[in-house]
Amino acid sequence: MDALDDSIARYLEHLTRRRMLSVNTVEGYRRDLAQLQQFCSRQQLARCRDIHPQHIRLLVAERHRRGSKHKTLQRLLASIRGLYNFLIQQGQAEANPAQGIRPPKGEKKLPHTLDVDQMNQLLNIDDSDPLSIRDLAVLELFYSSGLRLSELLNLHLADYDQQEHTVRVLGKGNKERVVPVGSKARDAIQRWLDLRDQFKPADDSLFVSQQGRPLHPSTLQKRFKQWGIKQGIDRHVHPHLLRHSFASHILESSGDLRSVQELLGHADISTTQIYTHLDFQHLAKVYDQAHPRAKKKDES
Repeated sequence: MDALDDSIARYLEHLTRRRMLSVNTVEGYRRDLAQLQQFCSRQQLARCRDIHPQHIRLLVAERHRRGSKHKTLQRLLASIRGLYNFLIQQGQAEANPAQGIRPPKGEKKLPHTLDVDQMNQLLNIDDSDPLSIRDLAVLELFYSSGLRLSELLNLHLADYDQQEHTVRVLGKGNKERVVPVGSKARDAIQRWLDLRDQFKPADDSLFVSQQGRPLHPSTLQKRFKQWGIKQGIDRHVHPHLLRHSFASHILESSGDLRSVQELLGHADISTTQIYTHLDFQHLAKVYDQAHPRAKKKDES
């Protein structure tokens, strides 16, 4: 009665009728569990009770070798866990063989950055209207200090120390850190502070909207996108792009990974290490362009 094919059919019917999942969602489960069926058929595992954790690990390893990505394997495991949770409730299985099994870690995507020339192009804003002056101060502070969007939006006037040239931010996990503010950012912030009262601020937020309220994340993201287009930047400009660019440029110049970790407020240095890959990409590009033995024959 616990034949795998029959059990999967009953589980899919349960998803459709009892849980009333969409056709597309059920079809996704069906495709995943078909992979389990095919694997078990080759392994001559006909019953649900015959399948153990080592079999699931073999299935995941096989799919990984065939090119399945991390998220695809996560979904496969979730489908198998869902099947066995159902069978355990039905009294047709005693344990879940997929429980606790994780797929191989996927490759981390390298963050996009702007190079120094592109950053200068983006920040070369000479508009004199108040909103443009505010936006330039925000852009300069992002790039100067590597802030997260939430950190910048939560800044208050007292967090910016004009004498020490620093800004105090509250990062993830309510961890506070103090980061330096460069001269260009200080000049831009001062221009903004000189006219901030025109917006009749409702509180002491460092940056406020045209109505005097604290800035909303979507407003800032929209403004960044517009400035990217206006300044001729050939990629989508968003707050985290400036944070990534800040980290990459500091690391490229200093080579000091620990300092970059501290400036960014990363709890684990492994998070910061992704920027070493960006730095290596830059060095490899320079090498390919400059080293005589790295050039292609038709270029020599």
